[in-house]
Amino acid sequence: MPELPEVETVKRGIEPHLVARRFEKVVVRDHRLRWPVDPNLADHLLGHEILSVERRAKYVLVRLATGYLVIHLGMSGRLYFVSADTPVAKHDHLDWQLNDGQVLRYTDPRRFGAVIWIAGDDVSAHKLFALLGPEPLQEEFDAKYLFKRSRKRKVPIKSFLMNAHVVVGVGNIYANEALFMAGISPLREAGSISLARYTRLVSAVKQVLEKAIAQGGTTLKDFVGGDGKPGYFKQELQVYGRGGEACANCAKLLQEIKLAQRTTVFCITCQR
Repeated sequence: MPELPEVETVKRGIEPHLVARRFEKVVVRDHRLRWPVDPNLADHLLGHEILSVERRAKYVLVRLATGYLVIHLGMSGRLYFVSADTPVAKHDHLDWQLNDGQVLRYTDPRRFGAVIWIAGDDVSAHKLFALLGPEPLQEEFDAKYLFKRSRKRKVPIKSFLMNAHVVVGVGNIYANEALFMAGISPLREAGSISLARYTRLVSAVKQVLEKAIAQGGTTLKDFVGGDGKPGYFKQELQVYGRGGEACANCAKLLQEIKLAQRTTVFCITCQR
C-alpha cells in the first residue's frame, strides 16, 4: 500500500495541474471500489473551481467551495494525467476532465481504493478523519506528545508507532527505518521508553519521511507518483527488505521477524 510519502508525492504531482481549474466532465466506469462511488459525484463537482489539493494521512483531498473530493489509493490505485483521447484500459475506473482539456485518470486493478465526496468546509469531523492522530511532520507531533501517549502501554513500540490514532502515516517501511535510526528495538514496550529516546525517535521519523518525500517515495510494486514515474527511496533503505544482510552500523546480520503480521527487520545489537 502506498505510504504517506507516496501519497504526498502524488498530491504534489497533481496539485499544480488542478488548482484554479474546473471540472467539466466526470466519467465513472466502475462504482465498485472499497465503498461504492457516489452516483451523484458529477453533480457535486461539475463547474466548480478547485481551490486546493491537500493531504490528510493517506488521503488526497481536492477542495472545492462546496466540499471535498477525497481519494484513497488503496493497494494499487494510481492517479495520472492523460489527454482526452487516450484509450481507456481495463482498470481505468474514473476520469475527471478539466476545463483546460486535461483528464485526471484513476486506475485501480484491485479496487481497494476509494473516491468519496464530503460536503462542507471541514472534513475533520467525518468518520474517516475524526479519530486520527496528528501528522508526523507537524509540530504537534513531538517527543512530549509521544511520551505522554505511551505511558502504561505494553504494546511493542513499532505497533504503537503504526497506530493511526497515535500518529498518521508512519507505515511499516518507515517505522522499520525510523526505529533503526533511533536505535530502538521494535519489540520494546512503548511505555518503557524514556522521553530522551522518544526525542530521538521523533527526529528519526521526521527525517525518514522528509527524505522519502524528497526522493519521491518508496518504490512499491504497484506505486507510481503523480507524474507517472516510480519513487526511488527503496535503494537507500537501511533495514527494510534486508533481513539476513549485514547491519550498516555493526556488520552483524539483521534479523527479520513477523510482528503483528508485518515484516519487521532490525539489528539486535544496535537497537535496544
